[in-house]
Amino acid sequence: MTLKRIRNGFLRLSPVSLLPQDFGDDGSLYITKVTTTHMGNYSCHAEGYEHLSQTHLLRVNVPPVIRVHPESQAREPGVTASLRCHAEGIPSPRLTWLKNGVDISTQLSKQLTLQANGSEVHISNVRYEDTGAYTCIAKNEAGVDEDISSLFVEDSARKTCLGVSNMFYVFYEDGVKVIQPVQCEIQRHIKPSEKLLGLQVEVCPKLESDTEQKCVWASAVNVKDKYIYASQPTLHRVLIVDIQSQKAVQTVDTDPFPVKLHYDRSHDQVWVLSWGDARKTTPTLQVISQASGAVSHHTVHTQPVGRRFDKVDDFFIPPSTLVVNHVRFGYIFHKDEPALHKIDLETMSTVKSVSLRKHSCVPASLAYTHLGGLLVVSCRPNATGAAGPQLIVDSVTDSVIGQNRDVTGAAYLSPDGRYLVSVDNTDGVMRVQSVTDLGEIRDPFDIHTNLHISDVAFQPSFTEAHQYDVFASSGLQTDTLYVELATGNLKMIKSLKEPVRPAEWPWSGRNRVMANSGLFGQYLMSPARESLFILDGRLNKLNCEITDVLKGNTVVWVGEA
Repeated sequence: MTLKRIRNGFLRLSPVSLLPQDFGDDGSLYITKVTTTHMGNYSCHAEGYEHLSQTHLLRVNVPPVIRVHPESQAREPGVTASLRCHAEGIPSPRLTWLKNGVDISTQLSKQLTLQANGSEVHISNVRYEDTGAYTCIAKNEAGVDEDISSLFVEDSARKTCLGVSNMFYVFYEDGVKVIQPVQCEIQRHIKPSEKLLGLQVEVCPKLESDTEQKCVWASAVNVKDKYIYASQPTLHRVLIVDIQSQKAVQTVDTDPFPVKLHYDRSHDQVWVLSWGDARKTTPTLQVISQASGAVSHHTVHTQPVGRRFDKVDDFFIPPSTLVVNHVRFGYIFHKDEPALHKIDLETMSTVKSVSLRKHSCVPASLAYTHLGGLLVVSCRPNATGAAGPQLIVDSVTDSVIGQNRDVTGAAYLSPDGRYLVSVDNTDGVMRVQSVTDLGEIRDPFDIHTNLHISDVAFQPSFTEAHQYDVFASSGLQTDTLYVELATGNLKMIKSLKEPVRPAEWPWSGRNRVMANSGLFGQYLMSPARESLFILDGRLNKLNCEITDVLKGNTVVWVGEA
């Protein structure tokens, strides 16, 4: 008996990752620990009778997982209060609100309204009687989840204390600035000459060849809102900043020129890609374990990949989501090699290679959706400068399903896995595709733009539940593109000044990053060459500019995840 999987109109190859024990004596297929990656159509047929087959549709329903914001707030009479709820599940959950156990829909008025398709309670001119426990309930066919957001209306209510959270950390030439985006206030400035806590080591020690004491940064990641790890390529190390004290506390030596960091929350590891030198002649991959622990950290090399010791060009680890909180596998690819190397994140060893040679695709970048477990592979341009269409790879069977129609360019997937955004700057087009619960990638709609998009950031919609919007920065121009994914509506946010020049940002093609502020964040940051721009994502406009921040193209958000 031969098993095949079909999805998106493509015929899947016989799954090489399935073992004999997965099949019963009668040819039945057994899947233990079913996840959303297994969704799709399965067909089977007897050997020699290809024209006789039977197809089975496997749906995987996932109970809702819910988050509310804020958990608690105090407001004075007469001001406005908002309570937001975000839920994910398969199928998409329905949201309802209770106030002190009573359905809020019976109490709606001009003063008390539901917005964003019921995901937000908006109370204008709050009164004492608005005090209460507001329960958001998410329900679908698989189950129910709920959480409470408490509101207290009282005289002389204390302003919500931001503490050390809800901040952007910006790493730039003159150290690190910690910025509160609501009022655009600089909360802390860590200077290059500042000493690490309890040590004589400086944040950015001056090299003999330097005329000024400046910092050089390439990448930074948030580790459970406890630490920020930031790579310092010319110093061959990673700097660790303690978020609670807002001080640099440790350095971790790495191979020369660490340029890319990724935090794997599932295994509490920071993965480090180093180039060896500025020309990328000896790239290596290292891992820092127990990243969130208050221990003395160090790096370890991964095992050899594809018979070459850490000769990696890049790597990709799928992000965790609200409904998928454990990620087991990552992917590594080598320069000029048409293959993906699947790596077990627990053992840091290669478990399989996926050849892309038949499709003449040398991977440039990856994106992933847990809906069906699909990898979207963007291919490098060939010798003529033309790039082939994206490839869709099934992460369960480790096989290439086929091409993503004629879609080319870098792929980005929304945090819930339901929107695929592809950027092809050669053709000047952004293509948006929705992804169904079964992992079917729908036809794209095109947005033609000459922006030369540098980076995109997703933000949950303020008008629709279970939807995301996109902000896209330009690597050459001063404008930013806003796209409402549910409708295709778009807007240009203009005059954000020139980005860091590509020649001044050798670490990646993202010479102007776009950073969001978490699941419930209203603000985004887009650095220019000599200043920072904070955007208001609710109003889709510029909030403020912070000047005299040169080359602040490494940004990390600390706050609501």
